[in-house]
Amino acid sequence: MSATRQSCGILWVFAGTMHFLITRRYAAIMPPYIPAHREMVLASGAAEIAGGVMVLTPGLEKPARWWLLAVLVAIFPANVHMALHPEDIKGLPPIPRWLLWARLPFQAAFAAHVIKATEK
Repeated sequence: MSATRQSCGILWVFAGTMHFLITRRYAAIMPPYIPAHREMVLASGAAEIAGGVMVLTPGLEKPARWWLLAVLVAIFPANVHMALHPEDIKGLPPIPRWLLWARLPFQAAFAAHVIKATEK
């Protein structure tokens, strides 16, 4: 298994696990139009863990790719909302607006990492 695949799988499992360890922080950055913040944070964390495990499982490269790309697409609107409406972020210290915008292009880097890691 390549280092790229290992790093990708481990990063997604780690990221998903963080949803369970610091749930309130993730819930604080969810847009108000999304219901059931806690439950959605836990569901997205489980989705990230599942994707990471799939990346690390031989033979599941293609499903892992599409699963994680779908996760990235699903969470992108919330990331845009954070950049547009930082005042909606509740219960956390203020996050600089430039940082909220700067993190958006990283979603493309994450997608590229997933694609590279799941190539056969």
